[in-house]
Amino acid sequence: MTDTRPFQHAVLSWAAGGPGEPARELAARLGIRTVVLLEGLSDAAAVDALAARHGRDPGAEGVHVLPMGGAMNAGRFARFLGPTGLGLRLTGLCDEAERPYYARGWEGAGAGGGPGFFVCAADLEDELIRALGTERVAEIIRAEGDGRPLDTFLRQPAQRARPEGQRLRRFLGTKKGRKIHYGRVLVEALEPDRVPRPLEQLLADL
Repeated sequence: MTDTRPFQHAVLSWAAGGPGEPARELAARLGIRTVVLLEGLSDAAAVDALAARHGRDPGAEGVHVLPMGGAMNAGRFARFLGPTGLGLRLTGLCDEAERPYYARGWEGAGAGGGPGFFVCAADLEDELIRALGTERVAEIIRAEGDGRPLDTFLRQPAQRARPEGQRLRRFLGTKKGRKIHYGRVLVEALEPDRVPRPLEQLLADL
């Protein structure tokens, strides 16, 4: 896989108040033409895993996948990287609740028109759990060595009345790094015809 992490470091430094020229120089040197704005690392893990399954190398195709550390940062990164900044093409993936941040960010960056960004019904974990089915997701969690923590979590009184899909979603977020790990693992377990539509649309858009 082509390594575009230096570009990401330069962009994050720019967003933190540093100079923008290093990001501009690296975009040109690495041939970056498109940036995928994602809310966090778990989304990036899922997108990278899906690209790998299809034999795609985003970096070699001039695409950089950028986890922003939260959807509220969409406006800032869109301004830096889109038509009003480096002039790169923007696309992305977000949760339904975070759609307004992306919409305002795209508008403020002059990046309207075209597919824009793609929206998960609730969030990416919800999309993946529905695509795989709750029984299969529970099987995967146990196969990954998290069966005991899952059983402990499911026995909690607050969880017993929740639908199974919601309980699994909440479990994935109960430990640091777990959502990132399962963002990759759940995508790798998908049948080719069961890829959630927002992910499928994003990959096609690239």
